[in-house]
Amino acid sequence: MLWFTAPDWVECAQNPVTGRPFGDSDVILRLTDSSGYRLLCGARNGSPYALLVSRLAAHWEYAVSDFLRYQQELGHNVLCAMDEADRAHALAATAGHPHDERALRPWEPSVLVHSTTPQGWTGILRDGAVRCWRALHAQHADWEPAPIGARLGDPPDFSDYVMFSTGHVAGEIVVLSKQTDRINMDENASYTPGARLYFDAAALARDGLLIRDGAHLKVRQEVPLLPYLLCAITPQQLGLERSTPNEFTRLANAEFAKAHPELPLADAQ
Repeated sequence: MLWFTAPDWVECAQNPVTGRPFGDSDVILRLTDSSGYRLLCGARNGSPYALLVSRLAAHWEYAVSDFLRYQQELGHNVLCAMDEADRAHALAATAGHPHDERALRPWEPSVLVHSTTPQGWTGILRDGAVRCWRALHAQHADWEPAPIGARLGDPPDFSDYVMFSTGHVAGEIVVLSKQTDRINMDENASYTPGARLYFDAAALARDGLLIRDGAHLKVRQEVPLLPYLLCAITPQQLGLERSTPNEFTRLANAEFAKAHPELPLADAQ
């Protein structure tokens, strides 16, 4: 179901259309004119998960249409804080480009990065694949009691996906947060890196694995290492035992660039 409300509506716990609290299957999409961000996602003021898209962002129509198509495929209800004409424009502008289309768009990264803990890397080598949180939780009774992203308001369906970065430090922040058992955004905090895994984004898209949800690029259930892994870099390869998210990201990306100069990272440090 789609609902519409005023573009300047601010997220809260009550659906402004029904007058009732939001349900577990409800999400929010807002189109703004903010110059302070391109995309923002999460939950605030007791609201369900929300994606805020600035009209000033390049290709904003794709963020809107990918979010709508992804959420509706999951059977979720979407409250659109935007004019209905803007939604119609976004869908028309992106016709023929579904959220799981099997080719990279011209602006999308050719390399996607997944960061993992030392224990996670051991399991990935054993399994020959990166598996989503829900699959690991079902496989191992002593796995994490909840995904770290739940503390940021990530919806439950995120646990069904392997998430990627485009080369920036965000993945290492997740590893740091798991090790400190809290959301820790300090890029210069000491931690023990596991591995940074660099994947062929074009191959993932070609084989129908790549999913776009408006804010993230991800793969459902698992990503086999073969044939998609381009390179895995561990702290041992770099002569490190402890590091910081900022340092390990910078050094690992530089090592990847040496091995694959033909594949520049979208967000290298």
